Amino acid sequence: MKDINPINTQLPKRATQAIFFICGVGISSWAIMVPFAKDRLGLNDGSLGLLLLLLGAGAISTMPVSGVLIHKFGSRLVILIASILVAITLPLLMLMNTVISLGVVLFVFGSAIGTVDVAMNAHGVQVQNLYGKPIMSSLHGLFSAGGLLGSLGLGFLIKLGLSPVVAAVSIAALLLLIVGVQYGSLLTASYEKELSEKFEGNMESGDKSGAGKHWLKGSVIYLGLMCFVVFLSEGAMLDWSAVFLKENRGVDVALAGLGYAAFSVAMATMRLLGDKIVSQFSGKKVVVYGSLIAAAGLFTVVLTPWLLTSLLGFVLLGIGAANIVPVFFSEGGRLKDVSSTVAITAISTLGYAGQLAGPATLGFIAHQASLPAALGVTGFLLLLVGITYSFRKEAK
Repeated sequence: MKDINPINTQLPKRATQAIFFICGVGISSWAIMVPFAKDRLGLNDGSLGLLLLLLGAGAISTMPVSGVLIHKFGSRLVILIASILVAITLPLLMLMNTVISLGVVLFVFGSAIGTVDVAMNAHGVQVQNLYGKPIMSSLHGLFSAGGLLGSLGLGFLIKLGLSPVVAAVSIAALLLLIVGVQYGSLLTASYEKELSEKFEGNMESGDKSGAGKHWLKGSVIYLGLMCFVVFLSEGAMLDWSAVFLKENRGVDVALAGLGYAAFSVAMATMRLLGDKIVSQFSGKKVVVYGSLIAAAGLFTVVLTPWLLTSLLGFVLLGIGAANIVPVFFSEGGRLKDVSSTVAITAISTLGYAGQLAGPATLGFIAHQASLPAALGVTGFLLLLVGITYSFRKEAK
């Protein structure tokens, strides 16, 4: 294998950071649109819940296809086309006035978001290999920062007097501008192929016949299932933290979002600091101790009766869980004899499944037992992540 010629690694790194950021902006902008869609279509909570499933269904259904497209055309082109699709569908989500039309657009929007997610993580792994230092945590930190900006930005534009549609078009234009400016700095398909061959055991990247088989590799399935658990905990915070504080801690509905806010700020902060943490303590320690801290946070939430200790528990969960998934993606990109595209696709798909189906499963447990019991189960699963990973040989 010939040596890869050095290039300015800062340019692809910054470009990848920008893609993670706009992906966070795009998905969080939809969160602000949900109340508008509910009022516009006159939906009840049950109908809205079923409609919202289409976003996750779109992402999960296209993620395996995304891996094939990345393998054939490279991450850069896939990121470009999928980002354009995100920008086109974002304003349409504000315009659709029937359940069917909104459902179709939401499915397409979710498909585009899922495709960008796989492509940017696959690209990020290759840039990390090129850069020679951990960068995945900061990349995911920028996704979180984009999520915070998107959730605030769209609402701010509407507060300024713009109509919801014009505000959505403004956000879409920003996404297109950033992608257009950064596209040329992303790695070309041929360069990605060279990096893949160098860091994946000189695997023949043109061999497509093994793709399905690699999905079934124990190392790929293990990392995917561990991602499932961590994404499940994130989804639990998004869907159930406010309900828990309101119904189990007597918090006023206006303040029930404090738990998710505490979790989100802690996670975003730790991810932005995560690369230095991984470099200093190793990915294995980050996963093991992070899982234990996250589990302790959930147990603090459900076992203590006070609001302040519950908020502390949400912070601990955000601190502990923040950098686990970036470590898993990094390891997936270094597995020997497994294409990073295949590994990242499998890990992303299983992770999204946890974020989509997991909270619904917790709802079933809460119905049969209680919501604290359901959150306790999530804490127990996080413990299993830390315990099992402590026996795993760290990928080099």
